[in-house]
Amino acid sequence: MKFFSVRLLVWLQLQVIFFFLINLQWLKTHAAENDTDRLALIKFREGIISDPRGVFNSWNESLPFCSWFGVSCSQKQQRVTSLILEGRSLLGTISPYIGNLSFLRNLSLQNNSLRGDIPQELGSVFALQEIRLNNNSIGGEIPVNLSRCSLLRRLDLFYNNISGRIPSELGSLPILELLRLGSNKLSGEIPPSLGNLSSLTYFTAPYNSLYGTIPDSFGRLKRLNFLSVGNNLLSGTIPPSLFNISSISTISLPKNQLRGSLPDNIGFTLPNLQHFSLGGNGFSGPIPASLSNSSQLQQVDLPFNEFVGQVPNLGNSQNLWWLNLGINRLGGDSAQDLTFLTSLINCSNLQILDISYNHFQGVLPGSLSNLSVQLSDLYLGGNQFSGNIPMELDNLINLTILGMEVNLFTGVFPSYFGKFQKLQGLALNGNKLSGLIPPSIGNLSQLIELYLQENNFEGSIPSSIGDCQNLQSLDISRNNLNGAIPSQVFSLSSLTQLLNLSGNLFSATLPAEVGKLTNINTMDISENNITGEIPSTIGDCSSLENLYLQGNAFQGPIPSSLSLLKGLQRVDFSRNNLTGEIPQDLVKITFLEYMNVSFNNLEGEVSTMGVFSNASAISLVGNKKLCGGVSELNLPKCPNKAKKKGLSLALKLTIIIVCSLMAVLLLLAILAISRVRRSKRKTPSETTITSTGHLLKVTYKELCQATDEFSSANLIGYGGFGSVYKGVLSQVEGPVAIKVLNLQVKGASKSFTSECKALASIRHRNLVKIITYCSSLDYKRNEFKALVFEFMPNGSLENWLHPELGNQNPPRILKLLERLNIAIDVASALYYLHDLCESPIIHCDLKPGNVLLDCNMVGHVSDFGMARILSTIHGVSKTQTSSIGLKGTIGYAPPEYGMGGEASKEGDVYSYGVLLLEMFSGKRPTDQMLKDGLNLHEYVNSGLPDKVLQIMDQTVLQKTKGTEMDQDHEESCERRIVPKNLKKCVSLLLGIGVRCSAESPRDRMKMVDVIRELHLIKEALFEP
Repeated sequence: MKFFSVRLLVWLQLQVIFFFLINLQWLKTHAAENDTDRLALIKFREGIISDPRGVFNSWNESLPFCSWFGVSCSQKQQRVTSLILEGRSLLGTISPYIGNLSFLRNLSLQNNSLRGDIPQELGSVFALQEIRLNNNSIGGEIPVNLSRCSLLRRLDLFYNNISGRIPSELGSLPILELLRLGSNKLSGEIPPSLGNLSSLTYFTAPYNSLYGTIPDSFGRLKRLNFLSVGNNLLSGTIPPSLFNISSISTISLPKNQLRGSLPDNIGFTLPNLQHFSLGGNGFSGPIPASLSNSSQLQQVDLPFNEFVGQVPNLGNSQNLWWLNLGINRLGGDSAQDLTFLTSLINCSNLQILDISYNHFQGVLPGSLSNLSVQLSDLYLGGNQFSGNIPMELDNLINLTILGMEVNLFTGVFPSYFGKFQKLQGLALNGNKLSGLIPPSIGNLSQLIELYLQENNFEGSIPSSIGDCQNLQSLDISRNNLNGAIPSQVFSLSSLTQLLNLSGNLFSATLPAEVGKLTNINTMDISENNITGEIPSTIGDCSSLENLYLQGNAFQGPIPSSLSLLKGLQRVDFSRNNLTGEIPQDLVKITFLEYMNVSFNNLEGEVSTMGVFSNASAISLVGNKKLCGGVSELNLPKCPNKAKKKGLSLALKLTIIIVCSLMAVLLLLAILAISRVRRSKRKTPSETTITSTGHLLKVTYKELCQATDEFSSANLIGYGGFGSVYKGVLSQVEGPVAIKVLNLQVKGASKSFTSECKALASIRHRNLVKIITYCSSLDYKRNEFKALVFEFMPNGSLENWLHPELGNQNPPRILKLLERLNIAIDVASALYYLHDLCESPIIHCDLKPGNVLLDCNMVGHVSDFGMARILSTIHGVSKTQTSSIGLKGTIGYAPPEYGMGGEASKEGDVYSYGVLLLEMFSGKRPTDQMLKDGLNLHEYVNSGLPDKVLQIMDQTVLQKTKGTEMDQDHEESCERRIVPKNLKKCVSLLLGIGVRCSAESPRDRMKMVDVIRELHLIKEALFEP
């Protein structure tokens, strides 16, 4: 018995030892596995190069990794189960080490700026249930081996740069419920294997390049709720079996190449249908009457198709808020055309109703007054509606857009329209309306677009039009309006797109106030009875591209100020009574592509340069006194201006006397300069020519008095070589800016010389104007140098882009159009310096701080302290001054300058590119997020074009009305908001900045091409 007890005791001891050893091994294994997760997270952190919100501050050794921000672990095993870092502005790539998180169930990294590829290693994380990488800049292809993640329920890759095909292997995921692939660069066909996803409820892949047909196998997706594959290249018909999936709430297939007709019983087989979008395809046949049974409908969007017949009554769909049937072939039976409108009275949520450009006929029913008071957009244009505009419309007080154009409406302009104080767009053009335009039009203070052309309106334009201070486009052409054009029209500084008053009976003169339309793009006052001269203030319309004044009674010369319109493209002054010569400076307008001055009384020689070098671009017929020009014009040769001998002798004597006087003056000037260089005991005062052509002398004493002894109260800025003061000189009207050089700073004196040389002979509306300079001694007999410039009341572009550091706080945020105009201003200045000056000038320090804004927010390039003047020797440009020590400003100077490269046009183009990126992204090139080799060029380039709205300065985006898209309904819920084409145009703008700031100088754009593209973008972005 005793022996047995001893053996039992030994056995128990052995069991304890064995148990301890087993658990020790488990602990070691468990610790090793934990360390694997920790190392994987560290590697993930190393892939992130920018963490502006400090996400990884807690990711340090002082805390266990399960306590790190965004990390969740299982309680028992302490293994990572979730990594959630959504919306944290992270920039970088996803490390392949994430594949070592073998217990990971939820990976949520959406709404960041991640790039690179999706790691193939994710396919080995078999526990994954959710992958959310939407709203990033991830590229590459979808990893095929994600099909190994058999527990995956959600795969969201929406809004990235993913290319390639949709892997057919994804069809083997047994419990996948959501698959979002929209807004990428996918191509190929939709794999039929996706029809095997029996649990799939949500499939979207819009805004790609998918082609082929919608697979028939989709009819097997009996749980499908949301289907969206719009904006692709899909063709064929919709599989009939798809219309038998009763669970579907959204079918969104717009802007493809689909065809066929809709099944008659669609309203019965899809009882849960809420969003139905098929616009921009080739569908035909009738809209099924059974759709009236779909009581859950919220959105019906079927424009740009070939639907015919009558519109079913949709009054049972009480939640309907969007009905768009525009641009089809509906209607044609006037007795039945409009019965569906009466049924819409029950749709109390209706906000958008579009039945434009169909075949509807008849008189609008008075029942329109009972439509939802929430109705904001009403489109009735392009039909055959007749009769008066019904008085009952006055109940729709929340209208923002009313389109009734191109119909057969008669009667008068309803005065009750003045009640629509939210109205932004009104189109009544192409009807038979008559009578006066009522003064109540002035109540529409929010109006942006007003189109009244091609009617029979008479009388004058009411002066109350001046109260429409948001108006961008005004077209009242081809009516019977008369009298003088009221000055209030020209006080609408908001007019940026169009002013069209052509084809009326306007008389009197064109007032000088026309110059107030500084931002107008197109002005058409043709075919009227306007007399007098074309005002010279037309040259103040700095954004004007198209000017039409033909068919009037204008007299006098073509104003030379027309040459100030550097963006002018088309001009028509034909059939007037203009006299004098064609201004020679018109040849300097780079973009002028068409000019018609035929049937006037012009005379003199026609140039052979600029637009006049292309006979097909100009029309000069009916001007019998013109001569010269290119041979294709067949104009007579200009006569030789022979002079009498006596006159010739007198002219020679005059030349001799003038030359002798100039030689004496030159000798005296040389002696004076030599004396100044030998001794500085006297206080000289330098002179220069002002803009008026007179010599202006200024002394140190006068500058001292002008600035109240250079008081700090008058200090408006400072830079590397000196300070800038605001002052008032008695010889100059208005304030001036006085730049005082700090001669103790190395290079300041050289900067003064460079700036004087650069500014001495250049004149351009987008360059800061030098008034004079002073090189003298101060009261303590110390050397003093200063430059006097025209004062810019709106300060520098730097202060407007980054007001938190500016000395002058701007009253508001720079609007998108203002930024675009300033970008054009700066580009125009550089083009002038590089290509239009006799000796090309390189600025060498272009940046927002050196772009100044006048009272009209026009940009002026300033600070030529680092400028280099090029001389051309045997066709090769060389700098007149050495570029040794050339630095520019960090972030804006091109990389070749840092390696000792000489100043060049391409260097300025690089700086301009960075400036453009900063203007539209809101980020400086030295922003804290740009580190570890990432620069502003790469940051923007990595997000183009799909991430453009995320890259863009969000303060501008908030102030700019653009096209938005709800992420839950994607393209099926696009909203009609102006300006149009926002995303595309801003992408093009940033693309110009990227191309200008290319690393290699030979890859950078030419400034003339930059200007041309900027004008095209402006035209597209703000088209009427």
